[in-house]
Amino acid sequence: MLLGIDTGGTFTDFVLYNGHSLRIHKRLSTPQAPEQAILQGIAELGVDPQHLTVIHGSTVATNAALEGKGVRTVFITNHGLGDLLTIGRQARRELYNLQPAPQPPPVPQNLCLETGGRLGADGSIVEALTAEDLILLQQQLATLQPEAVAINLLFSFLNDRFERQIEAIISAHIFTSRSSAILPEYKEYERGIATWLNAWIGPLVQRYLDRLQTGLPNTKISVMQSSGGTLAANQAARLAVNMLLSGPAGGLAGARFIGSQTQCPRLLTFDMGGTSTDVALIDGEPQLTSEGRIGPYPVAVPMVDMHTLGAGGGSYAYLDAGGLLQVGPESAGADPGPACYGRGGTRPTVTDANLILGRLRPDAFLGGQMKLDRDAARTAIASIAKPLGLSIDETALGIIRIANEHMAQALRLISVQRGIDPRQLTLMPFGGAGGLHVCALAESLGMHQALVPIHSGVLSAFGMLVSPRSRELSRSIITPLTEISTQTLESSFTQLESQGQRALIDEGAAATEIACKRSLDLRYQGQAYHLNIPWQELMSAVDAFHEVHHKRYGHRLNNTVELVNIRTRLAAPRPELKLPLRVFAQTSPTPVHDQSGTTIWQRDQLNPRQSIAGPALITDDIATTFIANGWHSEMDDYGNLLLTRVHKT
Repeated sequence: MLLGIDTGGTFTDFVLYNGHSLRIHKRLSTPQAPEQAILQGIAELGVDPQHLTVIHGSTVATNAALEGKGVRTVFITNHGLGDLLTIGRQARRELYNLQPAPQPPPVPQNLCLETGGRLGADGSIVEALTAEDLILLQQQLATLQPEAVAINLLFSFLNDRFERQIEAIISAHIFTSRSSAILPEYKEYERGIATWLNAWIGPLVQRYLDRLQTGLPNTKISVMQSSGGTLAANQAARLAVNMLLSGPAGGLAGARFIGSQTQCPRLLTFDMGGTSTDVALIDGEPQLTSEGRIGPYPVAVPMVDMHTLGAGGGSYAYLDAGGLLQVGPESAGADPGPACYGRGGTRPTVTDANLILGRLRPDAFLGGQMKLDRDAARTAIASIAKPLGLSIDETALGIIRIANEHMAQALRLISVQRGIDPRQLTLMPFGGAGGLHVCALAESLGMHQALVPIHSGVLSAFGMLVSPRSRELSRSIITPLTEISTQTLESSFTQLESQGQRALIDEGAAATEIACKRSLDLRYQGQAYHLNIPWQELMSAVDAFHEVHHKRYGHRLNNTVELVNIRTRLAAPRPELKLPLRVFAQTSPTPVHDQSGTTIWQRDQLNPRQSIAGPALITDDIATTFIANGWHSEMDDYGNLLLTRVHKT
């Protein structure tokens, strides 16, 4: 049996697949010890852990990075570069602020060590790494007593022997990351940040996974990577930086699966949970980027290309210093949660507003497992309604509209601002709160079609079941394409792929089932940024680069095309998962009508091809979908809801 688990800020989601059908479960997260919610959830599912393969999306790495709670880490680099991570790219966070508040450096100065072992851009030795250098490093580490070490020498991606020599003299009980293993690419700052992040949060991830494996001693556990594939838990801690978008990547894998199944491969997605919303574009496959960020730090390892904002179901509504209504980014999280959860929360949230507007049913939340307190929600919203001079209902509607506008701006950022017309895409919401906002967001973007997937409230956990075991590997080879041969590139690709194949075979994949997908990072010579082009014959790659550059930026140049990096993705698929077909109910479902005239339907009672006109609520055990006036919904053979805009309201 396969069990997908997504640990979110508010809920931990479970999707169990027994080879024929799916079982869904949700429980409140335990942020201080995430493994507790997992172990409790498995017990509540009543399954034998020895018969499970668990694929897990974890927020441990993400939370540690965002909250600045990594371990004591020493950064080792070449002489004269100890302040590399502090200086960074010297980019202003606030362009017009002439007196910005000073930011603490990633690594304190006393933890930055400088040594020899410097290479030139051509791979030649500029400064040797001597025995005296190594002895001095050992003495400094013994004095500083770090829990982790990050090694980042200049041009180590050309030759990693000096980094390996330093790694060899570090005590085995110290968590060590070297840049030539984490990100063997040029740009020493980005490479250094990725290596430091990996070391800084690695011990925390390792301890968490050790606790989880101790609680599930005979269970096979894999962990979701930011790139949309999985790796074995016993390897995950060494690559902690690859887990920063672990949960959201699962959601995109699930969205791709549903989109392919429903012949809607081009999707604009938004994953609205309790704490935040993640928006992304899927054009057949989720898009990857090597220019992602986590908090203030660039993350150059491959990850799904998405934009995250602090607008979730638990986002607080408040009045700013000018008396204007604002929503987010601060969230109620799982503890205390929104006021209507009855767990001690008193501040108004988006969930409270949806409850007041009748878009959530107090007696049907999580299939009736959790009762919502409407009076507590009204009291919370009244605290800001009175200063605004509005009724509670008007204030609730204002909260929803502001939250919607935040999400609409994010959706425009990844579509309109990249030259993509959202009207040619299908909007797919998921996460516990996504279905409540889908119609309003589609209208804001001028879209006329949306798709609410089956089990949308736990799609990230579902996506982990359909994610392949994979590795994303890269290497910088900076040279004009006219000066390198196809044979040389083929040899370099083969070396990378041998490394990835060994790792996947160690996880149990058969060599014959491992597929490789090659690509090149190309740019015009003199540019600082590149575009990723699928691998093909060299002249064809040049033509493809010109075309993509013109499509992205509106022009092409006659400049020399330069190779920056080679990339390869190796993937071994999991056993094919098939969603069960919907069975027609013996009796026609009948809706309930609320006081406003909205019809309320139980999703599990609907028949395939049944059409429902808005305004309507379609509820299930894990999420609610609000069909607005002017929209209608039709269920397909698998239980997905296709929403179509009939006319403007």
